[in-house]
Amino acid sequence: MPETAETSHLIVRNLLTAAWLLPLAAFIAQVYAVECWSNRLSRASGLLGCAAIGGSLVLSLLAVAFFPSGSGSAHTADDGSNHAAVDAEHEAHPSATPAALAGRYYTLARFGDSRLELGWYVDSLTLVLFVVIGLIASCVHVFSLGYLDDERTEDYRDEHAHAGDEQPVSRAGRFHLFFAYLSLFCFSMFGLVLAGNLLQVFAFWELVGFCSYLLIGFYRERPSAVRAANKAILVNRVGDFGFLIGLAVLWTSVGTLQFATEVDSKGVTASGLFEQVRGDGQLELSDDSKSVVLQRHLEAGDEPAPTRPTIAYTLFVLAGLGIVAGSIGKSAQFPLQTWLPDAMEGPTPVSALVHSATMVAAGVYLVARCYPLLAPEVLLVVAYVGAATLFIGATIALTATELKQVLAFSTISQLGYMMLALGVGGWGAGVFHLSTHAFFKSLLFLSAGSVILACHHEQRLDRLGGLRHRLPWTAAAMLIGTLAVTGVGIPNPWAPGYSLALSGFHSKDMVLASALAFVRLNPLHSLLYLVPLAGAGITAVYMFRLWLKVFVGRPADQHVFEHAKESPPVVLIPLAVLAFFSVFSAVGGESSWLYRGLVTSEPAFVAASSTSSAIWPITHPGHEEIHAAHGAAGLMVWLVAMAGAGIAIWIFGYQPFSADELRATFPRLRQFLLDRWRFDALYDLAVVQPVLRISRQAIAIDRTVIDPLLHGASRLLVQLAGWGRRIDELLVDGAVVGIGAWTWRSGERLRRLQSGQLRQYVLWLGLSVVVLFGVVTWMRPG
Repeated sequence: MPETAETSHLIVRNLLTAAWLLPLAAFIAQVYAVECWSNRLSRASGLLGCAAIGGSLVLSLLAVAFFPSGSGSAHTADDGSNHAAVDAEHEAHPSATPAALAGRYYTLARFGDSRLELGWYVDSLTLVLFVVIGLIASCVHVFSLGYLDDERTEDYRDEHAHAGDEQPVSRAGRFHLFFAYLSLFCFSMFGLVLAGNLLQVFAFWELVGFCSYLLIGFYRERPSAVRAANKAILVNRVGDFGFLIGLAVLWTSVGTLQFATEVDSKGVTASGLFEQVRGDGQLELSDDSKSVVLQRHLEAGDEPAPTRPTIAYTLFVLAGLGIVAGSIGKSAQFPLQTWLPDAMEGPTPVSALVHSATMVAAGVYLVARCYPLLAPEVLLVVAYVGAATLFIGATIALTATELKQVLAFSTISQLGYMMLALGVGGWGAGVFHLSTHAFFKSLLFLSAGSVILACHHEQRLDRLGGLRHRLPWTAAAMLIGTLAVTGVGIPNPWAPGYSLALSGFHSKDMVLASALAFVRLNPLHSLLYLVPLAGAGITAVYMFRLWLKVFVGRPADQHVFEHAKESPPVVLIPLAVLAFFSVFSAVGGESSWLYRGLVTSEPAFVAASSTSSAIWPITHPGHEEIHAAHGAAGLMVWLVAMAGAGIAIWIFGYQPFSADELRATFPRLRQFLLDRWRFDALYDLAVVQPVLRISRQAIAIDRTVIDPLLHGASRLLVQLAGWGRRIDELLVDGAVVGIGAWTWRSGERLRRLQSGQLRQYVLWLGLSVVVLFGVVTWMRPG
């Protein structure tokens, strides 16, 4: 490796390591050091958090600048003919510019040829997510300085939490604690993205979940917040159990969890997961298609083994399903989507961070990162899960009654689009929509936070209205976010990349193009195109419904309207930054800097069309098929989105029907959607109630059987102990006390011999000599 290339690798590693550790340093300072030089009334903790995450953003941008780019082993967005090379290939081909860098900080343990390491893996996906997370987290931190300002007090009154006397709960402010949680959250997400192996990913995966538990339950005096935090962490444990199964299968079958192939200082090559499973191409199956042949690296001089190592195809599918199960839980996909709407109990900046660039994004990131480990059948499961999720989330959002709830179900729906894209072979489309969605969804949540702050924490849609007159800047920012998530734009069927549109149009267009290309090759799965197409129209309806009910028309509550006023600059500046990226981050579509940067990390086998026949035939489209579908997909999604927007404007803008008439139109369907497709009721019936019944039976057994046995045994032991005490007192203590008394009395008698008179001592000495002489004489033999 040339010295300049090695230097740039070290620079990138050190920059991203520092960017990762800065929030951790801020967390430690906020927890242990701030109290020494600050108090609850100070902004010191918040400013420290802002400085740390801002520093991480700057370091991430510098890492992008130093990251090697060019041709060589890095595949391009145009043909995808090349593949991100591993370190071993860099050694063998010094002239090739790598698209992925990997290494280890230190080795945790060794088990024969296998080892567990704390490592790092950097490609363009890592870099883009570092920048996106850093940018959005910086905006959220700055926004929180204004939103959580009322927490800087020694006597915070929580109007939504009541004590036993129905009075609002009074407590000390938690301004400093909130920013400490945010810092730990950002550290966890950076660590997840930077991780060099699946075990390290899982460790930070769990830490991200723990941080979300702390933030969702931030208002822990509210029972609803406690339930939401518990629900989030318990539902995620279901998916994480599958993740653990996937890790166990890969560890035992492949022998490593490292992403990249590594060459140590002695020149020994350790093949990584991706190279062993895929190499540079498709899965290599055995002759009977029942096993996947692993492609392990051979050292110089080694002879090929008579039989190459394999993993049973069913086990390979099981490992992929385990990884996907973890992603389903973290990204709130069907059927584990129920926790995410309840997560709105946390402060609004938490919702913006969780729903855009951190926790829910982690699930999509995991599928994208582990793409080479997913069999075609697993990808088909991912596609159908995504399709079901996007439709369920979109339909529930139609009837949601609170501002943040609409956005929560919108997040679920948009995450479904990302999963769908990944499942149908649109790797670039999935991660592209992940990135653009991060910008406009955080914009929408922070705009909602501005509304909530201006309206004194009122967020029911039926109590808002006409706020564009009172909150013009917030209304404009939220309109941009609405247009972006809806996919509004002017399509160009002949050159889709040059459509005049916001970021959401470009990324959603690519998702629909991937789905259309897949359906053209697999007509049996036409729902995978029709469902997201219908979802685009529903998205337009519920998002314009939201914006119109909040900002247009007459105020529903005059008191709320009159007391509403525009938010301060510390709140509006982050909105302006996110609005800019929501508009311009994807200009050019496929030729945009964001997409071209992401697609450099696309696995090589995705570029060409491929057919799998291990279990049932599935054909995934390549770049050419997806590119050919762009024009038709872009036009269709635009027409459907415009139709949805038109319907929403007609119903909620012109209001030809009263609210009561709308509610009475489809009462059963409306109630079904208000009940969130009754998933909570189903889980309550199938899981919660049986567990409670078993718990009650266990309590009854405990009280009627176990407790009496324990109490009887305890009484018997007490009685035995009493008898033991008596025996101890009468025998043991009596013997000891008696011997002591006898010894004392003997000592008293012997003490009388010690008269202190010398004559008496001489007399006794003489008598003793006479006695001893007599005894010796008597005992002498003969």
